[in-house]
Amino acid sequence: MKRAAVLDDYQGVALDFADWSVLAGRVEVTTYADHLDDQAALIERLTPFEIVVAMRERTPFPREVIAALPNLELLVTTGGRNAVIDEQACADLGVAVCGTGGEAQTTAELTWALILAATRHLPTEIANVADGGWMTTIGGDLYRSTLGLCGLGRIGARVARVGAAFGMEIIAWSQNLTADRCARYDATLVSKDELFARADYLSIHQVLSERTLGLVGEAELRSMKPTAWLVNTSRGPICEETALARACEQGWIAGAALDAYAVEPLPAGHAFRRLPNVLASPHIGYVTERVYRIFHHDIVEDIAAWLDGTPVRVIV
Repeated sequence: MKRAAVLDDYQGVALDFADWSVLAGRVEVTTYADHLDDQAALIERLTPFEIVVAMRERTPFPREVIAALPNLELLVTTGGRNAVIDEQACADLGVAVCGTGGEAQTTAELTWALILAATRHLPTEIANVADGGWMTTIGGDLYRSTLGLCGLGRIGARVARVGAAFGMEIIAWSQNLTADRCARYDATLVSKDELFARADYLSIHQVLSERTLGLVGEAELRSMKPTAWLVNTSRGPICEETALARACEQGWIAGAALDAYAVEPLPAGHAFRRLPNVLASPHIGYVTERVYRIFHHDIVEDIAAWLDGTPVRVIV
């Protein structure tokens, strides 16, 4: 009997979104709703397990953690990639790694939820009504404003289509972006400097890598309009958080709408929890019923395939 640990099951639903009974008699499954930041505590918890399931990038697996887990044989991550798993260490130590399917539109949908909430001051106005008051703010306009997309891949392209439907001007930049791809989504290719200077809403849709780490820093934020919003539903470390907090606090920009952070869960005393012009959601871009069903179905399928010695979904 193998033992499997399912980590960071914040809502306590991992066993509800798939038929785990197909592993009955072969795998004993334990789920954990809490998150462990302390590496020693994480290693102590996971030492008995042959199989570990990671929910996206909530828990990092660097070499020192993998090497300290003597029983670990299979590491499953939800999604098709995971930047916080040391795949080379897994290969060196004989740990199999696999992933799951997923969908891109959910993060694009949340991006627009955040943009709309920001431009119409929805958190403030909803609180006004709940508190017995009435309107106190004046909303902005999307029509004829400029949407800047830092990345025009699967998610950025979906965001662009919605922006065009709102009647926005779409501009885009990334390191390898071409004018031909931009034309497919009614976007204009611009330089990085022009992207930040012109955008009324600057939305980040890049994969976290050495090239994108700290891509948005003080210089980029200072070059933005004081009326502009920075939106990040991608990965927190793409933005330098200290600079972004200062930009919001000191009025370099109008505010930030965020769903991803350098440290998650966001520390209790973090500036993003208190600044009035920061809309901070708890990394829920991928957290929908459909995606969870895909994730957990594929987790079970991956484990069963591994037990049977047949191919599993590799991560890229």
